[in-house]
Amino acid sequence: MYKLILPFTALLAVFSCGNNSRSAEKENIREMKNLTQHVDPFIGTGDHGHVFPGANVPFGMVQLGPVNISEGWDWCSGYHISDSTIMGFSHTHLSGPGIGDLGDIAFMPVTGKVTFGRGVPGNYESGMYSLFKHTSEKARPGYYAVHLDRYGIDVELTATGRVGFHKYAFPENAADPSIIIDLFHGIGWDAPVDGSLIRDNDTAFSGYRHSSGWANDQKIYFTAVFSKPVRDFEVTEEQQGSRKSVYGNLHFDLSADRTLYAKVALSPVSVENARMNMAAELPGWDFEKTAEEADRAWNRELNKIDFQTEDASRMTVFYTALYHTMIAPSEFCDVNGDYFGTDKQLHAQAPFTNYTTFSLWDTYRAAHPLMTVIHTEKMPDIIRTMLAIYEEQGKLPVWHLVGNETDCMVGNPGVCVVADAILKGFDGFDKNLAYEAMKTSVMLDERGQKAMRDYGYIPCDLENQSVAKTMEYAIADWSVAQVARSLGKQDDYEYFTRLSKSYTHFYDPVTRFMRAKDSQGKFLEPFNPFISVHGQNEYTEGNAWQYLWLVPHDVEGLVSLFGSREAFLEKLDSLFTVSGDMGEHASPDISGLIGQYAHGNEPSHHIIYMYAMVGEPGKTAEKVRHVLDRLYTDRPAGLCGNEDVGQMSAWYVLSALGFYQVEPAGGRYFFGSPAADKAVIHTGNGKTFTVIAKNNSAENKYIKSVTLNGKPYDKAYIDYKTIMAGGTLEFEMEN
Repeated sequence: MYKLILPFTALLAVFSCGNNSRSAEKENIREMKNLTQHVDPFIGTGDHGHVFPGANVPFGMVQLGPVNISEGWDWCSGYHISDSTIMGFSHTHLSGPGIGDLGDIAFMPVTGKVTFGRGVPGNYESGMYSLFKHTSEKARPGYYAVHLDRYGIDVELTATGRVGFHKYAFPENAADPSIIIDLFHGIGWDAPVDGSLIRDNDTAFSGYRHSSGWANDQKIYFTAVFSKPVRDFEVTEEQQGSRKSVYGNLHFDLSADRTLYAKVALSPVSVENARMNMAAELPGWDFEKTAEEADRAWNRELNKIDFQTEDASRMTVFYTALYHTMIAPSEFCDVNGDYFGTDKQLHAQAPFTNYTTFSLWDTYRAAHPLMTVIHTEKMPDIIRTMLAIYEEQGKLPVWHLVGNETDCMVGNPGVCVVADAILKGFDGFDKNLAYEAMKTSVMLDERGQKAMRDYGYIPCDLENQSVAKTMEYAIADWSVAQVARSLGKQDDYEYFTRLSKSYTHFYDPVTRFMRAKDSQGKFLEPFNPFISVHGQNEYTEGNAWQYLWLVPHDVEGLVSLFGSREAFLEKLDSLFTVSGDMGEHASPDISGLIGQYAHGNEPSHHIIYMYAMVGEPGKTAEKVRHVLDRLYTDRPAGLCGNEDVGQMSAWYVLSALGFYQVEPAGGRYFFGSPAADKAVIHTGNGKTFTVIAKNNSAENKYIKSVTLNGKPYDKAYIDYKTIMAGGTLEFEMEN
């Protein structure tokens, strides 16, 4: 068995980037495989996956797809596989969140007389919805199709980055073929504030939708162009208190040709910019060509990893997971760089691609570390976006959505992403500004941070979710400390290192758990390590069993609290076997349970790899392979928890390759159990990093030995600079 070596390493990356340009490294993927054939967009649309199954391109502004009538937690993306209703096809969606929002600018093709609104299933006259059968649905990257039973209409959708493209085939002799433009309904928390729909000419309408929800001040502009003239139309506006609902009903003459096309361009800035986006991205009317170009765009990105296995199901799960990691962050600017910032000001012709949808409490753990390997060309603009957000709102993003800071979840996860980029050697952004942004963000007085500095931890009588907040802040503080050390700021390094140890205040050597303390330093009583109360107790979407291990930045320090490596391992073993009642108010996010290990929620994602960090790689291998095989499948219920904007899938991608970044920044990827026989990772600048697993099988899931570029390798991890330099990592597997 390979041995454990734990020194820190300096990391360096070389990359290329450009504003709104195709990535340089994709040109180095000489023979592009058809990998979209292995993607099933319906994986994760069942159970609690909350995945969006419609048409988009990688990291695009537009996510065009169906919205069901049903509402609720499992409809956070607007769609669930259990549903058989469609009330429209909206142009913005979230994929896998725990809160619903967006659903802007919905189109619904109809025939005959319909009533505006959501409607009641089983009563067609109550709304504009239609039933559909899942057997009529088709979805692949960049394309979605369905038959609307009520109207007999075949719908096909595709997209560019900023334009949604609709194709509607109406039945022969359809009575009054029409398109309803719905500027009222959104998804989840989203509610309309204002809207406008105006006729530009016989074939074009434009307007905007202003809404409030999770993103409390969102405005999206659009222009829609149709392939046939609008015969006549009605615009209905209703004021309901402070809410304004707007519908348009556009009627067409389809007596000669029953196929109707619609192109809808979006802009976060203006109708004029939406027209500019349309002219730049989709001037023509070739639907099939546009769908083919979307497919090529996805293939270019999917080909960054050539994952090879004889297991067809594994191929589907892997490439669907990789696909899910590239729905967001999504571009949030026009083709000329214009965007509206968190400060609600126009930032004209920004010299970088501005992004949004940063689910950072989730994605800092694996999705962003994956991006630093395969999307090096995008990383400078990701960081520049975060620094722009800092300058606009006074702190790095927490959970940023369409120009709004939601402050959702706990901690300072944006700090970890910026620190990771700096420590890995990325350029293309202001390092001094980046350090200022990190330091300022962790030194604010909001969200319990002042109490943490005053007491050394956050007292439970002063702040809700005190344990979770303290432990997440400690992770961010450690990240700042590592950057301070790399910049020669010794005083800052020592200060933030001390803050990163704040978790130690909560450790109770009697129960061997992290327990909340009040401002007098007393443990909160009574204590039950199983109980979780969603949003109302000491832990965020978890319990004491899960939060005991939330120290990815200081595993050696956590081991020392137990007094011995053996005691640490004994407790860690018990995590995967113990069972108990989490109570009636437990968060539904605590899912994918193995004992009390909850793979369905992000605070657990690093825990399995702790075994490898303390010299028990066989236990990591065993549990990694169990999760890969049992908790990810090729069915609609193929995710054991929320997709969370790519994090669940990023865990799978990295783990299937054979390694995972445990620490929040710096780039040590610890070995687990590779699921491929061979994987070729295109890391940019014409370089590839190849992972080979010899004698790999369901039984041979343990690593017997490792070689790097033909030479014996005795570390428990591979570091980032080694991956990016290219080469071959070879695992000899055994049972």
